[in-house]
Amino acid sequence: MQVKYEKLKAVLQALESRLKELGADPTKVIQTEDVMCCPLRPVIPSPIVNGYRNKSTFSVNRGPDGNPKTVGLYVGTGKGRDIVCVRANHLLNMPPTHLQVAQCYEEFLRQSSLDPCLLFHTGGHWREVIVRTNRKGDTMAIITFHPQHLSHEELCTQKELVKDFFIHGPGAVCALTSLYFQESTMTRSPHEQSPYQLLHGEPHIFEEIRGLKFRISPDAFFQVNTAGAEVLYQTIGELSGADRSTVLLDICCGTGAIGLSLADRVSKVIGVEVVDQAVEDARWNAAFNGISNCEFHAGKAEVVLPQFLTSWPDGQPLAAVVNPSRPGLHYRVVRAIRNCEAIRRLVYVSCKPDGEAMRNFLEFCCPPDTRKKLTGEPFAPVWAVPVDLFPHTAHCEVVLLFAR
Repeated sequence: MQVKYEKLKAVLQALESRLKELGADPTKVIQTEDVMCCPLRPVIPSPIVNGYRNKSTFSVNRGPDGNPKTVGLYVGTGKGRDIVCVRANHLLNMPPTHLQVAQCYEEFLRQSSLDPCLLFHTGGHWREVIVRTNRKGDTMAIITFHPQHLSHEELCTQKELVKDFFIHGPGAVCALTSLYFQESTMTRSPHEQSPYQLLHGEPHIFEEIRGLKFRISPDAFFQVNTAGAEVLYQTIGELSGADRSTVLLDICCGTGAIGLSLADRVSKVIGVEVVDQAVEDARWNAAFNGISNCEFHAGKAEVVLPQFLTSWPDGQPLAAVVNPSRPGLHYRVVRAIRNCEAIRRLVYVSCKPDGEAMRNFLEFCCPPDTRKKLTGEPFAPVWAVPVDLFPHTAHCEVVLLFAR
């Protein structure tokens, strides 16, 4: 955690330096003794350190022995041309259940008559397996498969074979509560393009966080460390400063976990999410938990948000929480938030603040820039609170509060 703290400290120092270069108002930047743009709290530890992952993705490729039907994770580099797929049994952050499904999938592949799909243009069919679990012990497995030129009947045969292996054969030891199959011709395909086909069991997995029950579809985002997520959401609530007079805007809301966990302290929650399945989950989660002051909208944030915020009355307090993927927020989302005077507090959650998120930070805090159409009052960084959602890795979730 000390390593992660020092890494985040360097990020805040870099942000301070860049803001100075851009001519940000120094009176709005809280400088610290370490020349950071804002105070950095100590890293909040994860309540669980070993086996905390509730979702793991295992690839299929050549192992160290050259066997193309190896299930695991990649090591090596493309530049060094030494990438191989190795089993993940040695990793402390993976629960035994995930490793067991990966091992059984490898056993199934090695008895299958079909080749794995290592490169799309060279043929083959079997691809990665995604494993999702909850604290109750339920297990969902999602197998992706490149159909190539197989007929409908041949596809049905393969689905029956993999289903029989995991339900009645050697893979039954995994005790899957859900088995999904996705025919995909792309690296990543959403449900709308390549529907997830339920071969066995329950269509969803469920989890409880802070007294609320959440339904999770195979395609929906959910924090990978459930116990750590509870700490994260508590931290977000404290920094948001939201009260009963505030409307909370939850951008990239996933299954609605952040907004729903804070719904009892605000007047209303408005969520925006690009994955349709996740929005359906969020609406179900609100209804199941008896939460009536939430609404969730499906669509790209860069399309939905500008239209929504341009008509928002300045007199109505609005707090925003954003939890984007690693590429950060689309520039249109940044512009819409920056130019909406009603938003006085912005909580930005990032697992890679030294990446594309840094561009977002700078555009939120830089002086007005007519060329980029950033005309609203600049935000200023106020607090940075790291939460260790990823023990045994170099990564750390950080919650940044910006205000104006």
